[in-house]
Amino acid sequence: MTRTFKATLLAATMLTPAAAFAESHEMGGNPTVGGAPMMADMNIIENAVNSPIHTTLVAAVQAAGLVDTLQGEGPFTVFAPTDDAFAKLPEGTVETLVMPENKDQLTKILTCHVVAADAMSDAIMGMIEDDGGRHPVPTVGGCTLQAFMDGDDIKLEDEQGNIATVTIADVDQSNGVIHVIDTVLLPAQEEAAASESMGADGNPTVGGAPMMADMNIIENAVNSPINTTLVAAVQAAGLAETLQGDGPFTVFAPTDDAFAALPAGTVESLLQPENRATLTKVLTAHVVPGTWTSQAFMDAADSEGFVHMETVSGDALSAQVKSSGNVYIFDESGNVRDVVTADVMQSNGVIHVVDGVLLPE
Repeated sequence: MTRTFKATLLAATMLTPAAAFAESHEMGGNPTVGGAPMMADMNIIENAVNSPIHTTLVAAVQAAGLVDTLQGEGPFTVFAPTDDAFAKLPEGTVETLVMPENKDQLTKILTCHVVAADAMSDAIMGMIEDDGGRHPVPTVGGCTLQAFMDGDDIKLEDEQGNIATVTIADVDQSNGVIHVIDTVLLPAQEEAAASESMGADGNPTVGGAPMMADMNIIENAVNSPINTTLVAAVQAAGLAETLQGDGPFTVFAPTDDAFAALPAGTVESLLQPENRATLTKVLTAHVVPGTWTSQAFMDAADSEGFVHMETVSGDALSAQVKSSGNVYIFDESGNVRDVVTADVMQSNGVIHVVDGVLLPE
């Protein structure tokens, strides 16, 4: 019979994955975290505040008003992202989440790291084995994580396809257990984006700016505060008139941060008149004929979730749709970009905002 997390209350032994067990242990057998002792007779909050590598997590738990809950009887299993894990999120994400107006979204994310049971690593590994290599882990936040093994490491996949590794396992608490992880786990995109502002016509906002479904791609793009480099590039390439045409077009629109991530001087060089042909090639590698919404991708996806497309430039793009609805774009150079704002409807197609520039081979 497949075990569930509630069944872990019967687990009596500790078998820590080799990679995680390498962390030094105190005399009582509890691992240290960031060099700090963790006391098995103290609760999750009391120990977390003593960890020098969980300051962001502690601040977030306080901002979400979850301190009293995690000091309660439990038992709880907490997958605890380190400060470095939070630092991997896009710039400004943490600062935005801890604002009072975003408390609900922050609470959702944090509780997607909490399981209402005391699940030591041996029990988790047993459940993974029982379930044929992957075990669903329902969380207090309503998200379902997927636990699996990678060699000796326990790994967790969230509803957006992000994968966290348990780097320190079995930090015993008076009200449960902490497993330290190296990546923040996120709910499905539609859940995480539920509080995102929408325009009056139901279209997503982009960079806080309303996008009008009765306006064309160029008219909306010039109103986006996070796509100014793209607009300048489209103008330099002489593509504005084309993208104001009937279409329909699907445009994967890199943000200003995406262009800024290119090697120094790349954008400035591409905007030079003598490089117009190259710029045009790069930009049209972001444009696909037709209206490819997220639902259209899901409907057309193969058994592995992929849709293969030819761009206006003649280059290939592939979209992969996850079960959560998240979409990832693969270019010919091997880059994988996240669709960070999907289905921005236009009068002549659709825009999907992406977090990286797509490059032809």
